[in-house]
Amino acid sequence: MMSFSPLPSTVIEPIVRSALLEDLGRGGDLTSDAVIPYDCSATLVLKARQAGVVAGLDLVAFAFLLVDPAIDMQIRRPDGSDVVAGETIAKVCGPARGLLTAERTALNFLCRLSGIATATAAIVDAVRDHKARIVCTRKTTPGLRALEKYAVRVGGGANHRFGLDDAVLIKDNHIAIAGDIRTAIERARAAAGHMVKIEVEVDTLDQLEIALALGVDAVLLDNMSVEDLARAVAMAGGRAITEASGRVTPKTAPAIAATGVDLISVGWLTHSAPILDIGLDMPADWNTRTHLN
Repeated sequence: MMSFSPLPSTVIEPIVRSALLEDLGRGGDLTSDAVIPYDCSATLVLKARQAGVVAGLDLVAFAFLLVDPAIDMQIRRPDGSDVVAGETIAKVCGPARGLLTAERTALNFLCRLSGIATATAAIVDAVRDHKARIVCTRKTTPGLRALEKYAVRVGGGANHRFGLDDAVLIKDNHIAIAGDIRTAIERARAAAGHMVKIEVEVDTLDQLEIALALGVDAVLLDNMSVEDLARAVAMAGGRAITEASGRVTPKTAPAIAATGVDLISVGWLTHSAPILDIGLDMPADWNTRTHLN
């Protein structure tokens, strides 16, 4: 299991609160309030329905807590754990109405983030014999960037910049509008503070040569062939961090990593990784009569 820091509650709570409000609307949970007796308690288990890496349990806990503080959650497989199909991740006990009201919000977060962590882990494992680190991008769900980038860390990856204010990243459109790559870099160098790193996207080795001569901190080698990536790494010679991007999958990643690049950025990890199927299920031995107060 990887070592990573949990998200602070100041980040988690407003996101979970907003998601619950979206689901509860103005009238609350009409179905559970009508069907489930007020004094009924229940015990349910979060169970993996396929193998993967768990991420997002703090959000699950907040969802249940905000709906009903009387709900108790016992985690068996914490974030970063590898799970197999049928394995219990956590158990939740408490007022049945609250459990059912928070269920979908909790699962939406857990399945989404676990899916990202699982996809990340697969690519990290594919390049384990090389120095390259797998990093995510800004291609995230609006409003959920901190969560999705956290899930990448849970899966063993690392984060690229969080926003436009983290660093200068000169991309192809910046270069096109500025006029040429030299002009774009020189303007960035003149405007950036001494603590701000400058990275530039290059499509050709000729552009790379100019960027290196101007002393950029990192180069984004976009959609280059494996052969050109190897040449680019040799040209850089440690003068700048090298980052490869484009068409990265667990199958293509090993060859890309073998070129010696420092980073491999993968946008689809956060914009289209499939969810990990996780359910909130009733234990086989659950008895309704024993849970009525």
